[in-house]
Amino acid sequence: MLQFIGQFLTLNEIAVMAMFFTFIWMLFRGIPVAMALVGVSLVFVLIAEFFLDPFRGQLRDIIEFDRTGITYQRLQALSGRLFGNIVQNPVLVALPMFIFMGLMLDQSGVAQRMMHAMQKLFGSLRGGLSLTVLLIGIILAASTGVIGASVTLLGVMALPAMMKQNYSKPIATGTIASAGTLGILIPPSIMLVIMSDQLAISLGDLFMGALFPGLILGALYIIFIVIYGLIKPDAMPAPENTGDVGWAEVKEVLLAVVPPMFLILLVLGSIFAGFATPTEASGLGAFGATMLAFMNGKLSFRVLRDVSRSTLNTAGYIVGIFLAANFFALVLRRYGGDEIVQHLVLSAFDDPYLTVAFILFIVFLLGFLLDWIEITIIIMPLMLPIILSLDLAVPGFDQVRDPSVVWFAILVAVTLQTSFLTPPVGFALFYLKGVCPPGVTLGHIYKGIVPFVMLQLLGLFIVFEFPALTTWLPSVAYGN
Repeated sequence: MLQFIGQFLTLNEIAVMAMFFTFIWMLFRGIPVAMALVGVSLVFVLIAEFFLDPFRGQLRDIIEFDRTGITYQRLQALSGRLFGNIVQNPVLVALPMFIFMGLMLDQSGVAQRMMHAMQKLFGSLRGGLSLTVLLIGIILAASTGVIGASVTLLGVMALPAMMKQNYSKPIATGTIASAGTLGILIPPSIMLVIMSDQLAISLGDLFMGALFPGLILGALYIIFIVIYGLIKPDAMPAPENTGDVGWAEVKEVLLAVVPPMFLILLVLGSIFAGFATPTEASGLGAFGATMLAFMNGKLSFRVLRDVSRSTLNTAGYIVGIFLAANFFALVLRRYGGDEIVQHLVLSAFDDPYLTVAFILFIVFLLGFLLDWIEITIIIMPLMLPIILSLDLAVPGFDQVRDPSVVWFAILVAVTLQTSFLTPPVGFALFYLKGVCPPGVTLGHIYKGIVPFVMLQLLGLFIVFEFPALTTWLPSVAYGN
């Protein structure tokens, strides 16, 4: 058996494949992600240290094996890498700040006020509630970046009203779930913060580069809802008794939208104008969200305590996976996993753009099984040398450093947005199911997200075909 396998794979390749499959198997067994990553890493460290090298003489004529170089002494340097290069990274300081900003904005009452005002303005239209949800989702995405908070908030506020108005359950749940996931792409996004660290590129470039693709996705959602309402009017019926809409309702919407728009201007505007770095802007955003809660009379010691605890839990969860995934990536790299993966990807196609499409297809499939954090931390560094080696004609407008990497990062970010909507690991689906009224099942939610996943893939195709959408705004922002 070993001789047969050895004709096709080296022992290193077998070990790399075994690491991935063991990790996925542990996830399906219900083991927490961080523990699974560390557990698999330690097991394969022991295999390399105590089993593989003594077998080298026995397997020399069967399988050519390159020593991994994984030893206990070498792993002692890991603590310096994790707690020196990662925890002290100034870019990652923005992570808890943006999480705090999103959670505090959730408590400030701003979203509830927007929902109440927009319902009056758009409620008389066919599909008006869906349009309201999408518009609020876009605004929340640009001011929170926390998927769980956005999806839960939109579900609590909008779903009961949509059910009362006899909306189709799939279209109602699909609209809410997709609108809530825009926060992972539209800046400030915690996923872009981690991508910036893993790819060693400017966080400001990523924030500016993701703005147009995020708005394009939001526009595609809105166009779909309008067309769907015309084709299937029974799925999104207009209310029977509605009053006249006048300037009073328009004024109320404007007053409701001004506070979150001010927060967006404070964060993204300060970055765009060059007044603050993204890390400094995260502090401004956290302070601004706290002030909004104070002005709306929602700030109290209990709220501040709960938001701080939730921020600590969320940031700790992400950093825990961050550290564990880096451990996993280190062991994988010692086995030669980066060279193996790069060889497999580069040998698949001769055309560089087909190679990028192939990588995105792999990321899309991994999104069904893994969370975006593991994909970002493990896969992105493996793909970076591949992207740098390809001859990609991505315009940088003489201002953006490594424009092909910025374009690739945004493409992966758009692809990973689908991971929140695709079962079995679609977190947005379970966030929404947790606040659904009786009668709304996971089957309705799964059916509802299908057209929005197709729209996300359409948005991915647009960004793929027009790379300047991701590099023009950074060139303008930082060129000046």
